[in-house]
Amino acid sequence: MPPTSPAAAYVLRGWARLCVAVAVVVAAFGVVLSTGAGGPGTSETISNLGLCAAAVAAAIVCLVRAGTHRGRLRAAWGLLGLGVLSWASGQMCAVWLDTFTGSVPLPSQADVGYLGMIVLTSAGLLVLPVAAQTPANRARSVLDGLMVAFSLMLMAWIFVVEPILDAGGDSALALYVSLAYPLGDVVIVTIVVYMLALQRRRGRTFAHLALVGAGTVAFAVSDIGYAYLNLIGGYSSGGVTDIGWFAGFSLILLAAARPVTAGPDEPAPAGEGSQPFGVLLPYVAVVAALITSVVWFARTGQNSAFVAYTRSTLILLMVGRQLLTLRENRSLTSDLEARVAARTAELSASEQRFRALVQHSSDVVTVVGPDTEVLYQSESVRRVFGFPAQVLTGRRLTSVLDADSAVRLADALRSVSSRPYATTVLELTVRHRDRRLRQAEITVTNLLTDPNVGGLVLNTRDISERKELQEQLVHEAYHDALTQLANRALFRERVAEALEQRGDDGDVTVLFLDLDGFKEVNDSLGHLAGDKLLVQVADRLRGSVREGDTVARFGGDEFAVLIRSELGADEAEGLAQRIVDGLHEPFRIDERELHVRGSVGLAAYAALGPGDGADAAEQLMRNADLAMYRAKTSGGSGFAAYDPQMLAGLVERLELEADLRLALTRGELKVHYQPTIDMADSSVVGFEALVRWQHPVRGLISPMDFIPLAEATGLIVPLGRYVLTEACRQAMEWARESGRPPVKMAVNVSVRQFDRTDLAAVVREVLTGTGMPADRLCLEMTESVLMTDTEENLAQLVHLKALGVTLAIDDFGTGYSSLAYLRRFPVDTLKIDRSFVERLGGQSDDAALAGTIVQLGQSLGMTTVAEGIEEYGQLAALRAMGCEFAQGFYFSRPVPAGEAGRLLLEGAGVRPAA
Repeated sequence: MPPTSPAAAYVLRGWARLCVAVAVVVAAFGVVLSTGAGGPGTSETISNLGLCAAAVAAAIVCLVRAGTHRGRLRAAWGLLGLGVLSWASGQMCAVWLDTFTGSVPLPSQADVGYLGMIVLTSAGLLVLPVAAQTPANRARSVLDGLMVAFSLMLMAWIFVVEPILDAGGDSALALYVSLAYPLGDVVIVTIVVYMLALQRRRGRTFAHLALVGAGTVAFAVSDIGYAYLNLIGGYSSGGVTDIGWFAGFSLILLAAARPVTAGPDEPAPAGEGSQPFGVLLPYVAVVAALITSVVWFARTGQNSAFVAYTRSTLILLMVGRQLLTLRENRSLTSDLEARVAARTAELSASEQRFRALVQHSSDVVTVVGPDTEVLYQSESVRRVFGFPAQVLTGRRLTSVLDADSAVRLADALRSVSSRPYATTVLELTVRHRDRRLRQAEITVTNLLTDPNVGGLVLNTRDISERKELQEQLVHEAYHDALTQLANRALFRERVAEALEQRGDDGDVTVLFLDLDGFKEVNDSLGHLAGDKLLVQVADRLRGSVREGDTVARFGGDEFAVLIRSELGADEAEGLAQRIVDGLHEPFRIDERELHVRGSVGLAAYAALGPGDGADAAEQLMRNADLAMYRAKTSGGSGFAAYDPQMLAGLVERLELEADLRLALTRGELKVHYQPTIDMADSSVVGFEALVRWQHPVRGLISPMDFIPLAEATGLIVPLGRYVLTEACRQAMEWARESGRPPVKMAVNVSVRQFDRTDLAAVVREVLTGTGMPADRLCLEMTESVLMTDTEENLAQLVHLKALGVTLAIDDFGTGYSSLAYLRRFPVDTLKIDRSFVERLGGQSDDAALAGTIVQLGQSLGMTTVAEGIEEYGQLAALRAMGCEFAQGFYFSRPVPAGEAGRLLLEGAGVRPAA
């Protein structure tokens, strides 16, 4: 029946009404579940009943649709209906378990029904009929499917599989079942995309398959959320996760109910139209996968063997795909060459006249005489400039150009007329026939002496798009891609320009803005929300400044404003206050109201010191940056003007850094030792080596002042080696004096030391040089080592452990390490942070946390050391918990080597320090 018949139109209108009704039901279902209307119980009931009803309805429609077909279409719709019905049985089982047992475990009997849908649906999609193909097309389709499959696998690994593996689960089976959902969805989506690629000719199953694919994508979103939330114990029926399943069944129902509008059961014949989407889809999937992996690596810095191998496989598949295309192109080329050879024999003598012309031609070919009269004009001029060739032939070319372009063209023609085969290139403005101005590049070649041409040849091409691209590239080079504000380079030029143009009574002020709380927005809502926030901030800044002021974004959440004003005016302070006040209004981002504040620093040229004029632009920007940090350290949400004392603080930090470099060679650094006490008998069982800096002028400098500086500058590496060497040497000296084995010596190792690949070699060299037994050395690290460059640091720890040294986690409980990391890394000792110890006996929560860490260490076969014990009550509480070792002022402060040696030689134990 033709699709334009009244009966067909009536059927289509009925299906359209069904689409509207289904959309309304899906929207209502989504509103109830997303808003929680009626309470959790109501949402859960509506979700359970709605999903069961939607699945059963979709299954019934699919099975009814199967009965209206025959052959492979009947099998396809039948398997699809059975798959949906399998899911419905799993959902009913889950509802029964939740109603009568109070929970739905993972895995459960319901998962059999859920996973059965993946198998049946995949089989149904694979049996769909496709048009007959040549072996080459069939091979290309297979490669297309593999490209899509591996692309989806790569994206699934980054977005789904790896996060689920990191989340873990209660059991291996639970983890496998959780992974089966998203991976099964990947399989179905791959099959859908593969079948779409096969439907390169418009057939009656294309729209149905697209609807089924859309439903599968909706399923995938909910399955991913269900798998992850189940593993972390956060899934509950009636949440927004269920909306995707409901929408998926609705789309499958609409696909099954959609009327047939063309052809019999088989797809329409080839040649009735093509689907470029089916050809480009594999490449789109590959590009998406590669972009995803690049962005993932740029954001996380992690390397994954799976990602690397998958990308390599994609490249090989693309090479194979291109080889097939090359083979077909060679066949087409051979056929074309044969046709050209046959056609060449029929060419007339006139073709010989233009042989030399073709060798020098470009997009538009024009032959003119010395007086610019057009002797020949190629037909391509109509395509490029809109003029028919016959309109220009016989006219002077300068008559169709503006006066300036005509003069320049005449000069170019004269410059080559006296030199055979001379060439010159010029750019002119040419008016299109539709009156648009176009930029043209003209290559003029003197072929007056060539008997086949006898004129001046102009090869002309429209370079307007290239010019626009150049302008766009210049714009992008000087503007921020996200906000379209000026970037640092353009802002720097504008500042220098403003300073050059400043009059005697004028002033130039630079404002730096940094958002307070922007990192929390990125961490909690993601970088997309952060980008939207930055765009809105940029809009508010544009609205706050005056016309003529320059607003720029330097990257991240840093903005800058350039102001020109009269000397002595307070316009900059007023603008800074307007900017701060403007940020007080909440920002609307994806139905959320976000509150961020800004810290503004301003620096005026009039405030520059007499020695700051060498590069005033850079000085202004530096001073504004310093003022901004002063505003931020003052609590944020305000502004501060530059003061020379700010620079003095920076200079002082640089001087301290220079002194620290010299301290390593001048012997100003000393190692003090704090004893480690055995809880059982209060005896000294070891020491922790702690560095101290006795500055010749400043006196004793706190480690809190110079250790972060050493970390930031990289001086922590030679500093750490010095402490390690001195501690091992001192331990061996005490051993020789006492005649006993060396005492256990603990030395802190920085994250920056782990960044170097030679850490294990350095430790081995120190042990060999001092004679210190490896088992008497304990290397302490913070939890950040476990969380940074995990694979590289794990390899470092394995190498250190192979030396025989002991490994300890310092300040345990204050970082973010997980139990999975503790099991994975070869750690021997947990050191309980002093923040858990200092309030023992007064805060039950602290006691519980400290006790939990002790129990955790015991369960993992690790020893525990409590830091910061200052009172007997803390000591008693830790003994009761089963903590094995302790440190703190209650026993002794860190003391020089001589005093520490006396503590060690007492042997019986350490008396509490006064």
